[in-house]
Amino acid sequence: MKLIIQLTKAVIHDQHARRTMMFVVLCMALVALFAGTTFLSGWLSENPFMFLGYWASCTWLTFAAVLLAIFDMVAMRAQLRREKRRLKEEIFGRSGEK
Repeated sequence: MKLIIQLTKAVIHDQHARRTMMFVVLCMALVALFAGTTFLSGWLSENPFMFLGYWASCTWLTFAAVLLAIFDMVAMRAQLRREKRRLKEEIFGRSGEK
């Protein structure tokens, strides 16, 4: 359990790890989509529970990639605001604020 928490913190705090994770998850979803519509379609159509489980996992992978992308956008905006504030204080000093 601690390993999962540490990995999650690493992905959340490190931009490179976060973007790598987005890429990997999205690639997995695309491969699963391709496999499910081509050579696994016969096997999936035989068992409705496998069909639902397989496509639910594809949906979950896609949803995870979208959530990581949204989180990355929010994190980048927060980083931009911090950097703007730091530069403003560096250039104008604390007395330059209105």
